[in-house]
Amino acid sequence: MDRNISKEEEEAAQIEIWKYILGFTPMAVVKCAIELGIPDILEKHETPMTLVDIASEIGCSQASLYRIMRFLVQYKIFQEKLVSETLVGYAHTPLSRHLISHGKKSMADFILFESNPVMLAPWHNLSAMVLGNREAPFVAAHGDDVWGYAATNPGLSKLIDNAMACDARVAVGAVIEGCPEVFEGLNTVVDVGGGDGTALKLIVAACPWIEGINFDLPHVISVAPAIVGVEHVGGNMFELVPKADAVYIMKVLHDWGDEECIEILKKCREAIPQDKGKVIIVDAVVGQEDHKYKDVALMLDMVMMAHTNKGKERTTKEWSYVFHQAGFTRYTIKNIQAYQSVIEVYP
Repeated sequence: MDRNISKEEEEAAQIEIWKYILGFTPMAVVKCAIELGIPDILEKHETPMTLVDIASEIGCSQASLYRIMRFLVQYKIFQEKLVSETLVGYAHTPLSRHLISHGKKSMADFILFESNPVMLAPWHNLSAMVLGNREAPFVAAHGDDVWGYAATNPGLSKLIDNAMACDARVAVGAVIEGCPEVFEGLNTVVDVGGGDGTALKLIVAACPWIEGINFDLPHVISVAPAIVGVEHVGGNMFELVPKADAVYIMKVLHDWGDEECIEILKKCREAIPQDKGKVIIVDAVVGQEDHKYKDVALMLDMVMMAHTNKGKERTTKEWSYVFHQAGFTRYTIKNIQAYQSVIEVYP
C-alpha cells in the first residue's frame, strides 16, 4: 500500500471528507429556500433584490436570511449582483430557475419529496440490508413498502405525484425534442404508472392525434385532474394493462426487481398489437460512459436501494435480459438531454 501521500493530496482529501460528512446540508438549505419561497419571490422581480426587500416579503430575520443566502450563493444556487455602487442584491442563476414552484422545468417538488423525513429514514437502514437483513430499508423504517405506505398516507402520495410530475415535465420535453418520431403512427398510448397524468398531458399537447390513457393505482387515479384528450383508468399493472397502440412507461420498471419487471412487461406486451405495437420505456441505462448524466444514474441506483424492495437502475445487458424473458424480440436505445434514455421495445 502506497503511504507516500503528498501534503496537497491530504489537504484535498480533508476537504472532500468534510463534503461527505456535511453532504446533506446543501439539499436541506435548498429545501429551506423553497419553503421560504425565495425562488418565487426573485422570479416576480426583473431586477436583483436586496436582502432587506427579500426579508420584508418573507417576513423573516435579515440576519438569518443573510446566512442562508450567503451559503446558497457559495453553492451557485443564487448570485449576487450590484443594485447600486454600494448595494448588493440577489438574482437567479440557471440552477435556481429549477426551484421556481411552477416553472416549466421546476424540480422543487422533487426536492421536497426526497428531503421529506419519511424518505430520509430508510437511508439509516442501508447497511443492515447490505449485511443480509431481509427487510428492505423502507420497510424496516416504516413497516410497509413505499406504495403500501403511500396508499394509506395521502400526504406522501401527494408528494410522490408532485415529484413524478416534476420529472415528467423535464423528461417528456426531452423525449419530444430529442426523438419525436417515437410517437409517429400511434393513435392510442397508455401510460403505465402515469400518476396525475402530467406525462400524457404533455404528449397529447405535442401530438394531438393521440388518445391517451393514464393508468395507475385506483387511489392515485381518484385524485388525478381532468385532462383534455386523456382518460384516467385505475387498476393494477400486474393484472392487466389497458390496450393501446403503444405502452409508455417512465420511471416505473426501475422500482422493481427482474421477476416483477418481466411480469409487468408481459402485461404490456399483451396490451399492444403484436404486429406493430411497441413499449416506450423512459428510464436510466447504467454504464454508458459517454452519457452526460452517468453519475445521476449511479446515484439513482442508490436511491432505489434505499426506497424500494428490489428496484435498481439497469445496464444494457440487464435491460436486454428482462426484455427477452418477457417475450420481446428486439429493442433500440436512444439518448436524450436527460438522465433517462428512450428504449423502444418490440414484440
